[in-house]
Parts: sequence; structure tokens; C-alpha cells
Amino acid sequence: MRTYFIGLLILTVNGLHAQDTLKLTIRQADSLFLQNNLELLAEKYQIDIAKSIEIQDKLWNNPTFGVEINAYSPSRGAFDVGKNGQKVFTISQLITRAGKRNKQVALDVESTRKSEYQFYDLVRTLKFELRQNFFETYYLEQTVALYDTQINTLNTTVSAFEKEYARKNISLKEVVRLKALLFQLTNDRADILFELQENQRDLRTLLNTERPVKSVVDSSDIRRYQLDRYTPAALKDRALQSRADLKVAQSLTKEAELNYTLQKALAVPDIEVGAIYDQASNYVNNYFGVNAAISLPFFNRNQGNIRAAKSNISYYKTAENARQNSVGNEVDAAIQKVGIAEKAYQSVENQFTDQFQLLSSGIYDNFQKRNITLLEFIDFIETYNESIKEYNRLQADRIKVYEELNYVVGEELFN
Repeated sequence: MRTYFIGLLILTVNGLHAQDTLKLTIRQADSLFLQNNLELLAEKYQIDIAKSIEIQDKLWNNPTFGVEINAYSPSRGAFDVGKNGQKVFTISQLITRAGKRNKQVALDVESTRKSEYQFYDLVRTLKFELRQNFFETYYLEQTVALYDTQINTLNTTVSAFEKEYARKNISLKEVVRLKALLFQLTNDRADILFELQENQRDLRTLLNTERPVKSVVDSSDIRRYQLDRYTPAALKDRALQSRADLKVAQSLTKEAELNYTLQKALAVPDIEVGAIYDQASNYVNNYFGVNAAISLPFFNRNQGNIRAAKSNISYYKTAENARQNSVGNEVDAAIQKVGIAEKAYQSVENQFTDQFQLLSSGIYDNFQKRNITLLEFIDFIETYNESIKEYNRLQADRIKVYEELNYVVGEELFN
């Protein structure tokens, strides 16, 4: 069953390469992400909705116009509305007090600002995911290329040894052991391809494309990840100034404060003023009058909403402080991770891959010439492949922790 899945995966990968591959640098991937990502496009509508509500609440209340006519008079018949009949016209306007309208608009403005911060926080989160997948894909592809070279060379070696076995020059045990090594390398390659397919799925979703994505990385993309010019204190300060999720928490506190002010204003009764024309039913014909009405706040003074709004301020202020403390701890942890990854990376000799490559280039010839034993050959191939795979993973992890630092600070630190 595993062999079937491996074969299916290889066919799938070959089919992907046959498609029109989308080759992108990290800057091009960032740009395409901002243009195409569906989650970002959807979140922008939330900003438009908030701005629309803000526009709506700036509008004045409409006046109310009313008409009353005489439906039936025993002496004059139905609908007697002529100059000697009866009709009433009224018009009224609600006048809000205590600045309710302005306070509601201020709350709406803050809600719009919060929606914008939520959008920027989504950008921050998804871009972090994009960059992690982008660089991990690049280094996984480097590892696959290594396995491809090894498998192709080992296939040649196995074919040569099968011929030698047919001539009775070597034992079947050696041929079988080489084939087992080849099978192991093929399985290891398939495991990496599974990881690559998951990354491809995520990259395509983030970039909103159906084309296979190939990461293009040069040395300048790697060299820019350096922490020398930043101190931990400076990074914490920048995080407190830049983190969109912290700004969301601050905006929620501000909203709670504005809502508390609004709820207190809602306790003040509004006034409704108006005018009336009555043709014939009042104490004089053609009566003109003005009126005003106000609710008497004997029972409902909005006490419950005011109390809830005040408690909300304490709730969101506490949540904001917790978020602020968390930001500082996240920056500290990210800096520690960068230090660990950088130390591990620097501990590997600069010529690590070159030395292995130099040794690898002659290992097959020496083995075929019987200068080294089968066990020495297998041990070297396994050690070599595992070392290069881990070295590529180390390079990917190094960039990922730098990108995590970008994420927790909320800025592009390494341009």
C-alpha cells in the first residue's frame, strides 16, 4: 500500500512540474499575497461595513408628518375634507439631548479604527504563515534535489552490481543490500514530498492560485536576517508601538469608554417638538398650535446599561494589560529562539556542504573499485543524506525564527 501511495505521489509531483510553475521571490510572493488573498479581501469588507455604519449614524433623525381626515359625518357624508370639512396635519421632530448623536458617531469612528487594526493583524498573521511556508519549501526542494542525485547515481551503481552479480563476481547479499538502501532513499524522498505537498497547498491558498509555486531565493535574501542593530529593549518598544493585535485591545478599551459615555447620555430624555393644524375640531376653526413631549425618567434611567458599560471598561482594560504583558514575553522568547538558531547555524563549518560534496563525489567510484567496503559505503550515504537534510532544515528554521521575530514585533525588521 505504501509503495502505491509513493508511486501516486511521484506521478502527482511530475504532473505539477508539467504545469506552468509560478516562480516567485519573497518580495513577489508578498505582493501577490496582498493582492489576491481571499481572507484579506473579505476582511476589507468589514472596514467598509464599519464606515457605512459611521455614515449612517451621522445622519439626523427624519421629521414625522401626520394627516387625520374626517372619515364619515352623519350630516355631510363620508370623507368630508373640503373647506368646510375636517382635517388635521401634524409635523414633529425628535431632538436628541446630551450629545447622543456625536457620542454615537465617536463610538462608530473607533469601531472603524478597530476594524482596520483587525485587518492589519490578519495581514501580519497570514504573511508570517506565507513566509514560513515559502522558505521551508525552498529548503525542502534543495533536499529533494539531493535525494534525486543520490537515487540516480545509486540506480547506476545497482545496475552495475547486478551485472557483476550475473558474472558471479559479487554476492547476492551485496546487491540486495544496495537495493534496500535505494528503497530507503526513495521512501525518505517520498516523506519530504509529502511535506512539500502540504506546503504547496498552503502557499496556493495564501496566494489564491492553482499553479505550483516555486520559491526563488538568493544569497541576499539570506544575508538580510541579522539581529546586530537591534536591542531587546528597542524591539519591545517597537512591538508595543506596532502590534496590530495590541492596538485592537486598546481600541476595545476605548470603545468601552465611549460606550459608557454614550450610555450615560442615553439616560437623558430626548425632546420631540412639533406643530399642528386643525381645521374644524378645536375650540376655533383653523387652529394652529405647537407641541413638545419628553419622557419622564422616573423608572428607567438606563441604570443597567450604564453599569454594564462601566464593567466593560474594567474588563477590556484588564485584557489590554494582559495583551501588553504577553507581547513583551513573546518578544523575549523570539529573541531567545533567534539566538539559539543563530548559534546552531554558526557552529556548522562554512565548508560543511563543500567538504561533504567533495567526499561524496568520489565515494561511488571508490566503492565500485572496491576501495571501501559495502558497510562503509552505506554508512557514508546515510550519514551524508541525513546531515545535508538536517543542515537544510537548520537553515529553514533559522529564517523561520527571524520571521517569528518580525511577527511578534509587528514590523519588517530585516529589509
